[in-house]
Amino acid sequence: MTPEAVIHLIDDDEGVRHAVAFLLTASGFAVRTYDSGIAFLDALPTVQPGCIVTDVRMPGMDGLALQRELKTRGVGLPVIVITGHGDVPLAVAAMKAGAVDFIEKPFADDTLLSAIRVATSRHARDARREEEAAAIETRLARLTQREREVLDGLIAGLPNKTIAYDLKISPRTVEVHRANLMTRMSANSVADLVRMVFAVRPAD
Repeated sequence: MTPEAVIHLIDDDEGVRHAVAFLLTASGFAVRTYDSGIAFLDALPTVQPGCIVTDVRMPGMDGLALQRELKTRGVGLPVIVITGHGDVPLAVAAMKAGAVDFIEKPFADDTLLSAIRVATSRHARDARREEEAAAIETRLARLTQREREVLDGLIAGLPNKTIAYDLKISPRTVEVHRANLMTRMSANSVADLVRMVFAVRPAD
């Protein structure tokens, strides 16, 4: 888990909130608690990155409805739902809607802690990938038309001479464009360049 990540614990049962918050705090997590999904939504402007742990059955707005609202608002925090035995179908629905895990009551402390660690580490990894992909897309957008054409040839595995023939330019000009696009893309090698492009534009 990243140091700034916060576990957002949502449960209408005060006793459960206190007990789970104590467990999480004692295990080194930063925790904020909310007594309802509405309370969490009201706090969204000040919510820090991390993970949401929510009871699936709550008055007013259950965990599934909360999840739908978060998706509507573009909130991408990972969600773990806590469910009673009779609420498993609802929890499964939450999983289908994007929750990363559900935990059935009563649960062992390690079960919750492990689920949170997996969710936060996966989310941090996905966030890094999204940032890297956005940076690659930005660099691609800054290439000139000719550099993009040379890049297409390189991605297709064509040698410089073939690219030059197809584009009706000299092999030396291809080399110049190739060197320029490598610099613009911050690529150390053609293999590195290909990996970048396939990271944002997977091959068919």
